[in-house]
Amino acid sequence: MTPRMNIFQAAPDAMKGMMAVEKAIDDAGIEHGLLELVKLRASQINGCAFCIHMHAKDAVKNGESDMRIHLLDAWRDSPLFSERERAALNWAESLTKIAKTHAPDDAYAMLKAQFDDKEIAYLTVAVAAINFWNKVQIGLRAVHPVETPVTA
Repeated sequence: MTPRMNIFQAAPDAMKGMMAVEKAIDDAGIEHGLLELVKLRASQINGCAFCIHMHAKDAVKNGESDMRIHLLDAWRDSPLFSERERAALNWAESLTKIAKTHAPDDAYAMLKAQFDDKEIAYLTVAVAAINFWNKVQIGLRAVHPVETPVTA
């Protein structure tokens, strides 16, 4: 796959704005690990290899287990995810698939049981932001880094 362009070079002011949004999300106080799971799950749904690579790597670097990453696609059927994580993942899936789900009241109620209004607002912005990044990276054919495997 050949990248179509580097959006950071082609639209630097827009990317500065998005990086400011990312900083605001990071500073909002939501657990970093939970945000990585949400970003990774939305990226899986959207099929963004670049973002899946980035967020899986960041999650592992910040202490996430390989098994939970492997089971993320099946979070509903795994006991490895907390109720708070389930509410966030459910909301992420609902917003990522918004054309089909229309963000149903039961998904919001599940979220409201685990998060306060500020957290819901920033989690919603985080889901919107990762969907933005997925669309940009897929549309412009961003290629994730390829690490050389370590041999014994």
